Amino acid sequence: MVLVVSEEVREAIDARRPVVALESTIIAHGLPRPRNLRVALELETAVRQEGAVPATIAVLDGRPCVGLDKEQLERVANEDGIRKLGHRDLPLAVASGVSGATTVSATALLAALAGVRVFATGGLGGVHREWTATQDESADLGLLARTRVTVVCAGVKSILDVPATLQRLETLGVAVAGYGTGRFPGFYLSDSGHPVDWTLETPGQVAEAMRAQDALDGPDSALIVANPVPEDEQLDPELHARVLAEALQACAQAGITGQAVTPFLLDHLVRHTDGASLSANLAAVRGNVRLAARIAAAWARG
Repeated sequence: MVLVVSEEVREAIDARRPVVALESTIIAHGLPRPRNLRVALELETAVRQEGAVPATIAVLDGRPCVGLDKEQLERVANEDGIRKLGHRDLPLAVASGVSGATTVSATALLAALAGVRVFATGGLGGVHREWTATQDESADLGLLARTRVTVVCAGVKSILDVPATLQRLETLGVAVAGYGTGRFPGFYLSDSGHPVDWTLETPGQVAEAMRAQDALDGPDSALIVANPVPEDEQLDPELHARVLAEALQACAQAGITGQAVTPFLLDHLVRHTDGASLSANLAAVRGNVRLAARIAAAWARG
């Protein structure tokens, strides 16, 4: 088995103590140095403060690692050439002996393989705007349709086609519930403008839904817990709408397509909101991490 699970994480899983998986792309590709390492350590600390064990996931020298020590976190944060790995890239990364940070799809897969049920992230990938022309859809959706993991997120990135993404999740059979809200969050925004069919109010209710998934023994699909960023920490909705429209226009004029679209749009938002979009992103991630730890604790008590 190529999977390397840290001793702390393995002991917690074996003892049925709460564990929360954390992705590593935010460390390697989502934040500037040295802030990225500070945030990585902060998020792990937040998990511990809620009584759970953090399991940050990455691939180091071709070895998928579930649970990183401080030296390994520093490698992900500071080493040049760290690749961005989706789940499809994992066999190639392992065979090539390369190091990479894991996206939502790769993190969810490796977490499930290790026996970690709860995963916290910022925003999911989804269906891109103008999908009918580009056929551009995140690999996150297909992977979550066949992986039994509970993902705490702030919705999907607002640069995407939110209603199309919600429709695609329904088609794929992925359960979606708002946490304390009947509205689907908009990543930087508390409300994307679209409703959800189900609302869960407490970590215990989420854990009960997870147990029901197992009892029903249906397809191994994910449970998405959509946790909105607090309104007082969201990006100003008018500023978001204006800058996003400008970003989409700039992207089209520059002829940017494929995988380059998302980083271009996110970078444009950071630069043209004077960093306010990044602050909202981090506020969402912090809230998701703490909620995920509480859900993991409720799940472990079962």
